[in-house]
Amino acid sequence: MLLPWTKKQRRKKLLSTPFPDTLRLAVERDAAFYRGLAPRERSKLEEDLRILAAETSWEACGGLTLTAPMKAVIAAQACLLVLNRSIDEFSNVRSVLVYPEAYIAPTRKLDRLGMVMEGEQARSGEAWSRGTVVLSWADAEQGGRFGSDGRNLVLHEFAHQLDMADRVVDGTPILDRKEDYARWKFIMTAEFQRLRSLVESGGETVLDPYGATDEAEFFAVATEFFFERPTLMRTRRPALYDLLLGYYRQDPAERERAAP
Repeated sequence: MLLPWTKKQRRKKLLSTPFPDTLRLAVERDAAFYRGLAPRERSKLEEDLRILAAETSWEACGGLTLTAPMKAVIAAQACLLVLNRSIDEFSNVRSVLVYPEAYIAPTRKLDRLGMVMEGEQARSGEAWSRGTVVLSWADAEQGGRFGSDGRNLVLHEFAHQLDMADRVVDGTPILDRKEDYARWKFIMTAEFQRLRSLVESGGETVLDPYGATDEAEFFAVATEFFFERPTLMRTRRPALYDLLLGYYRQDPAERERAAP
């Protein structure tokens, strides 16, 4: 672990050079939200993504050739979550593993008799509590390019990392004030139960039904929708939108309204 002054000096050196044009072009092409940011926001995002890319261990898996522009596109999407917060909120993220596309992961599950069932499952991403994020590049690239379909793999998995920062996977990230937790729990629990009831009854859902899995998945799914379909969330789930607006300190619906 770097000492605070060492980290500060390394970051200062890293950011002393201009943001590379090759990375900016990649982000402009493959991170659709970037074009809607204000100049100040773009500058903050560019700084944060360079820090995340430099301070995280990256590993190409499954024969993928992982380039600097690809890292920048992934890091840019992740850093949207902390655009008006601190990049240090990702200090628990140690490594990012990137596969070319969906990959096969081993699974272990207990049945009702207590027997362990082992198998395999295709996945596009994972977030591990020990600070590893696993991503499919094909899904990460698509999520960045198509920024209004309500789905974004990178936002989803890095939202899990924000949730895990307190070492408890419960759909509640570290909040700004102690008094914020009661309101967070009240609104998130109500919205989670609402989604679960709709899924169980076969009703129409605004959010991805996968969010009904548990509270942690609900927070990740809600985060995707907050940034990708903000106007719809503000209209159909105003309490949830307002809660996430307060946490992320961003108003993507207003950003969407102001877009040319």
